[in-house]
Amino acid sequence: MPAAAVGLSHSPLIGKNDPDPEVLARVDDAVDTARTFIRGFAPDLVVLYAPDHYNGFFYKEMPPFCLATEAHAVGDFGSQAGPLSVDPAAAKALAQGALDRGIDLTVSARMTVDHGFAQPLEVLFGGIDQVPVVPVFVNGVATPLGPVSRIRALGTALGQASGDLDRRVLFLASGGLSHDPPVPVLDGAPPRVADALIEGHSPTPEQRARGEQRVVQAGRDYAAGSSAMTPINPDWDNRLLDHLERGELAEFDSWTVEEMAKEAGGSAHEVRTWIAAFASLAATGPYEMTSRFYEAIPAWIAGFAVATAEGR
Repeated sequence: MPAAAVGLSHSPLIGKNDPDPEVLARVDDAVDTARTFIRGFAPDLVVLYAPDHYNGFFYKEMPPFCLATEAHAVGDFGSQAGPLSVDPAAAKALAQGALDRGIDLTVSARMTVDHGFAQPLEVLFGGIDQVPVVPVFVNGVATPLGPVSRIRALGTALGQASGDLDRRVLFLASGGLSHDPPVPVLDGAPPRVADALIEGHSPTPEQRARGEQRVVQAGRDYAAGSSAMTPINPDWDNRLLDHLERGELAEFDSWTVEEMAKEAGGSAHEVRTWIAAFASLAATGPYEMTSRFYEAIPAWIAGFAVATAEGR
């Protein structure tokens, strides 16, 4: 089965709090490389691994991962709103394939997703409805978080199951890398915030706008060095990319939740999407990383990376 993978960091601050033009030009070149790679590979199905930022998944029920047979984007931070072009037959087949391989996979028949899903589809394909997709939510912010080995097992199972589809499958990861944005935390939260994190009340447009402006200001403070958030960690980020490039995916099994947060920030767990996507590709056979880009971008509160890989 022809298979490929792309990893792409996302940030809600893109276009709202941008770095110097030289940095933007390097990012644009890397993204163009990924687009060219995707056009050459010509996928007819995308399995998209992405996190959520308390827009679709809440503590009332918080699975470690969940596959959608239907999905709708909320349109936060100016991302595209509306339905994703989910392939329900492929989604159901992959879900059954993962369950048959011993993965306790949750399935959503009406998933709500945010910019973590929408942004890579917009950036790489021109919209959230331009390519058949199977969305897979991977929890990267809501504690408690399970061991990374289970995320690798999820990716492996879905990669193996994709071999039964007779499709050209692109495994797409969205998130990370080192990353400590102002995401609310349930432990110790005021009652109003805790209730929102548990029940998932939809914010009014005014409430959403105020929340998004707080994130924009946090990015400006972070870039100015006047923030207590965990610094971007290029060494950690490139260690992650080294393991992915060499196919050393079992190395991630020893990475602990506590160490990841300490070294790379509370939202560094979004790299679980990268581990899942590359595990999926590895499950189809040996692969080669064909391009790799990395830049620490404080204005986006992220170690920003783009990588492409294809089966040999």
